Amino acid sequence: MSDQNIILIGPMGSGKSTIGQLIASRLNRDFFDSDYYIEEKTGVNIPTIFDIEGEDGFRARETKALEELTSQKKLVIATGGGSVMRQENQRIMSDGFIIFLDTSVNQQMARLRHDKKRPLLQTDNPREKLEKLFAERKPIYIDLADLRIKTDRKFARKVASEIIPQLPSNLT
Repeated sequence: MSDQNIILIGPMGSGKSTIGQLIASRLNRDFFDSDYYIEEKTGVNIPTIFDIEGEDGFRARETKALEELTSQKKLVIATGGGSVMRQENQRIMSDGFIIFLDTSVNQQMARLRHDKKRPLLQTDNPREKLEKLFAERKPIYIDLADLRIKTDRKFARKVASEIIPQLPSNLT
């Protein structure tokens, strides 16, 4: 088995955390969600970091978290949806096998409609915000990805079951 990390990217609500946990479990790897890792390290939740430090402060913490996580081997890592926006993060992640969980804005809206913990969605028009973020980020997701999987209207277990056979044999 390769020491290479498996890194999940994609918009919020695409299932990175849930699917990442399933993949890690099936491949006998440790799983980390970069957002939870940041919360654990700081002792406060992401909305609080955004309130105190703004998005720039959070993104700096995200870069540090990615550096720390990718210094380890054989992990499955779920990243924040916007982590790909920093070139430094793209470079950090590029050593891993990157999976883009491609999810429509309609699916994001369905999955996130009751979520009050996402700072970027605390707006009068969350759909418009999701559309804008996806338009900015999708080309980067596509460019970085070693594997792209559509997740719309699929249960996490099904997506994980689709991903595992598509992984290079040295990762399984």
